[in-house]
Amino acid sequence: MITALILSLSLGFISLRDKEFEILKNLDIFYSLFRELDRFYVDEVNPEELIDSAIDGMLGSLDPYTTFIPEEDMDDFTFMTTGEYGGIGALIRKAGDYAMISEPYENFPAQLAGLKAGDTILSINGITTKGKEISEVSELLKGSPNTSLEIKIKRIGNKNAIEKTLSRQKITIPNVPYYGLVSNDIGYIKLTNFTKNAGIETKDALEKLKNMGVKSVILDLRGNPGGLLQEAVNVSNVFIPKGEEIVSTKGKINQWDNVYLTSEEPVDKDIPLIVLVNRGSASASEIVAGSLQDLDRAIVVGQRTFGKGLVQTTRPLSYKAQLKVTTAKYYIPSGRCIQAVDYSHRNEDGSVGYIPDSLIHEFSTANGRKVYDGGGITPDIQLDPVQVSNITLSLYAKNLIFDYATIFASRHSTFNKVEDLKPTESEYDSFIKFLSDKNYDYTTNSDNKLEELIKAAKQEKYYDLAKEDLDKLKIILSHDKEKDLRTFSDEIKSILFEEMATRYFYQKGKIIASLGNDLELNKAIEVLKDPKVYSSMLSGAYVSEAGIKKGMQTDKWSN
Repeated sequence: MITALILSLSLGFISLRDKEFEILKNLDIFYSLFRELDRFYVDEVNPEELIDSAIDGMLGSLDPYTTFIPEEDMDDFTFMTTGEYGGIGALIRKAGDYAMISEPYENFPAQLAGLKAGDTILSINGITTKGKEISEVSELLKGSPNTSLEIKIKRIGNKNAIEKTLSRQKITIPNVPYYGLVSNDIGYIKLTNFTKNAGIETKDALEKLKNMGVKSVILDLRGNPGGLLQEAVNVSNVFIPKGEEIVSTKGKINQWDNVYLTSEEPVDKDIPLIVLVNRGSASASEIVAGSLQDLDRAIVVGQRTFGKGLVQTTRPLSYKAQLKVTTAKYYIPSGRCIQAVDYSHRNEDGSVGYIPDSLIHEFSTANGRKVYDGGGITPDIQLDPVQVSNITLSLYAKNLIFDYATIFASRHSTFNKVEDLKPTESEYDSFIKFLSDKNYDYTTNSDNKLEELIKAAKQEKYYDLAKEDLDKLKIILSHDKEKDLRTFSDEIKSILFEEMATRYFYQKGKIIASLGNDLELNKAIEVLKDPKVYSSMLSGAYVSEAGIKKGMQTDKWSN
């Protein structure tokens, strides 16, 4: 036995020594290659750009979440993890040669100084913004708290430029931008991120809703990209008793193996709860939705989530740079990992795909309900995502809805409540009139398919024979903007309503406006209003079609 142990240790030492040799050998090859390029390449090379390209190529062979963060990008990274930065508190976007305020945050310097969505930024501290990239303008706006800046803007309806003096402040973006009632006794909490204090904000929201008399709650995680793993545990703890396992992590080295338990008494461990998710719900959102599903604490409604089950850790590098590296995978209480793809096994073209059905495994919730791994959290109630028409996408992408809301806000000073901004037929007619001289061309799927058919007919030399029929078909399928504006008026009005509400009530207004015609929210309300269905679903007694197809859960409400 001793001989075997010595042999094992010797082989391990040799293996480690061989790996170290390979690392040193390849680093020496890389350095000599870089030196020869710098010395002999026909054109002048930029060493920093070459190294950046090499780093990007190396990390690109791994997963999308292992990234290099140079010193100059650390402010953005800090904002992603803390939700805090020094600045004026506004989103900006490109508008021609300049940058434009797209959304000021309520009660932060930009809004308090009177800056409005639609204001074009002409200069910052005397430096023109013409021709600058958005990142460059952003850097001019950011700075240490309590430092001042001069900003010159152009506003619709004003002939002359307007000058403003602002004092930068520490900007902390809330994780819970809105909570409120969506029915007489049903509360709603919108959670958009998992930065610092996400658990505290969710706890405060639930406590205030309970004081308002709510009997059940909807937690909205749609579009939430995740964030800090510990905050996912803290949010879950608002609804889960102390001492319960929420998630565990397993890595290549024992240092990254951890079990995360709830550490506080919950606000309410019994209140009926529904979690809304979609394809944009990722990482920490999936920990919360998955743990609440596995522990039979909530019903999950919406679409299958993104499927990011990887844990990243930051490691310090030279010159204040950082490496954000994937160190582990996480597993929710049933034992399943929600990672959707295996980045170590790529397709021939370099892409990665979902785990095949043959590798999907069955797990059980606390009450014995069947759940599956294989990527993301599959809702207990699946609903098809809303499909938006091409004309609506075009109007949104070309900022025409945004521009109309800017004009509207310049003509109307205040409104008492969000509902007052819902576009009337008369207002929608004004919007159509505004579009009369605007370019917002778009193609439909029918257009694309017809073009493919014409191309194929020409290649196969059938076009001349079918030209007359194809021309007739083109006329039949051709879209009419005026007709489409009427056909898809409901969805266009909805987006217009959100944009107009944002102008007066900021992010809260946008969220409130978006809830008016929300299929997932309405389904959640329907279930919560039927306690027998709610409880039977969580107990596993509810008759459903779950598990008919491995890895896919549906029920009689799916559409």
